[in-house]
Formats: sequence, C-alpha cells, structure tokens
Amino acid sequence: MALAKDFAPRLMPAPQAAHYIGVSVTKLRELPIPRKILDGKRLYDRLDLDSYADGLATEGEVENGGW
Repeated sequence: MALAKDFAPRLMPAPQAAHYIGVSVTKLRELPIPRKILDGKRLYDRLDLDSYADGLATEGEVENGGW
C-alpha cells in the first residue's frame, strides 16, 4: 500500500518548494531563503518558506507597519 502525501513535507527540493510558494524554480533561487543540506542534497525547509511568505507585504497595507 502506497503512503499518500496529504501534507507538505518539512524539507523540499527546489521544484516542490517553488510550487509550495507559487513561484518558478528560477525565482525561488533568487530569493533570500536559506537551504538545508542533507546527505549532499540542498533542501528548503517549509518553515523558512512560510516565514518568507509571512514577511511579504500585503496588498493595500502601508509598508513598514505605518498607517
């Protein structure tokens, strides 16, 4: 019986991480998101991806928290 992946894994290769945050792999590699190294593989941590996305400006809000 195959294990269903109904959740995002903690560590992801670039194509999966890019899909997770909705950008291309090329764009992902330009972003200041750190990678983890596991057995020579460079992987993105879901928590780092979430943190980066949380830090993005929200449309309609004034930047830097000012009103």
